Amino acid sequence: MKLQIVSILTAAALGTAAFADSHAGSGDAAAGEREFNKCKSCHMIEDAEGNTIVRGGKTGPNLYGVIGRQAGTVEGFSYGDSLVAAGEAGLVWDEETFVTYVQDPKAFLAEYLDDSGARSKMSFRLRKGMEDVYAYLVSVGPEMTN
Repeated sequence: MKLQIVSILTAAALGTAAFADSHAGSGDAAAGEREFNKCKSCHMIEDAEGNTIVRGGKTGPNLYGVIGRQAGTVEGFSYGDSLVAAGEAGLVWDEETFVTYVQDPKAFLAEYLDDSGARSKMSFRLRKGMEDVYAYLVSVGPEMTN
């Protein structure tokens, strides 16, 4: 019985790692964890049970589960109108949209919404390591379905 339980737990752990790897995109999660230090002045990562994964600021929304989520939808966070509009127009965070957004949030929203007046509350621009941060967020987020 113990061997069966260990086998099941091992298979589940390996499956979760393989699953995370398949959604991590082109980045390196370990490098992304280091690069995330730039993000935590505004963002924290706290799971649904309230467990802190990364202690950080609350100026920006909690980034737990951001990958695969509709933009502008963390309950209790006051998003800018343009990001909410982008989410309502169908913006869901995947590697391409995340990487492009964090390089220049205002320009991304202006192009996505086809509105030169679109604004972002996020003024920070990530100059490098975007794919790595994406991979890191996938690795610490909830398990995603294919």
